[in-house]
Amino acid sequence: MKNRIVKFFAPYTYLVPSLLIFGIFLFFPFFKTIYLSLYKTNKMGQAKLFVGLGNYMELFQSKSFYNSIVVTIIFVLISVCVSMLIGLLAAMLCNKSLPGIRFFSTAYALPMAIASSSAAIVFKIMLNPSVGIMNKLLRLNVNWINDPKYALICVALLTAWLNSGINFLYFSAGLSNIDETIYERASVDGANEWQKFRRLTLPGLSPILFYTLVVNIIQAFQSFGQVKILTQGGPGESTNLIVYSIYRDAFFNFRFGSAAAQSVLLFIIIMTLTLLMFRLEKRGVSY
Repeated sequence: MKNRIVKFFAPYTYLVPSLLIFGIFLFFPFFKTIYLSLYKTNKMGQAKLFVGLGNYMELFQSKSFYNSIVVTIIFVLISVCVSMLIGLLAAMLCNKSLPGIRFFSTAYALPMAIASSSAAIVFKIMLNPSVGIMNKLLRLNVNWINDPKYALICVALLTAWLNSGINFLYFSAGLSNIDETIYERASVDGANEWQKFRRLTLPGLSPILFYTLVVNIIQAFQSFGQVKILTQGGPGESTNLIVYSIYRDAFFNFRFGSAAAQSVLLFIIIMTLTLLMFRLEKRGVSY
């Protein structure tokens, strides 16, 4: 009997180190955030006054919070669509046997190795209205990151470029798994390039497309470094993404309860979108 119990529990003991790490760095902060979202805190972030759902009610009555939701949704749409498009086009270009293709593959994958803060600093110099290369090339005089019309687009395009490298690798792996003979048969049947792309390439890439879409949406909702360096949520609140709003509420306004409530709502939004996409997976993904 004792040997049976030992054999039953022995495999689970190997999970103890992982569970400890998850417990300390994931589960504890998660439940502590939920706990803080129910309290008013002092400047040290310590819970002092229980208010229940009071922090959430304040958020739902805040125009700034609704603005951050709208700005975040627009940002996610732009950055996800552009990053996936760049990654897919680059992967299709590098799927050909051409001289120097390895060099171009390395160049397309390079953004994944660049920190968002470093890229944001370079991008800020490029968009500088006086010495930036963007105005020099386009012969314009636009203050890109200080103009509410362009600031969010600039941050979204930077994020899209940063994410395009890993998307390129995903799509390259997906394209390499598509049997080349189906394209040959399609050519014999008279299919043009667009028809082969729409009828063969996209269905063959559908699992990778789905996975990439989920990962990119989650990453876009969590974007922070580029906003912090480029715009600090401005001008006005035109780039005040919800993650930056959480940071500002917690570390500038010392409203840790409100910041915790926003964090919980952000988790609910991401979880809802992810579950919804998995529910719709069977309609558009073919394995």
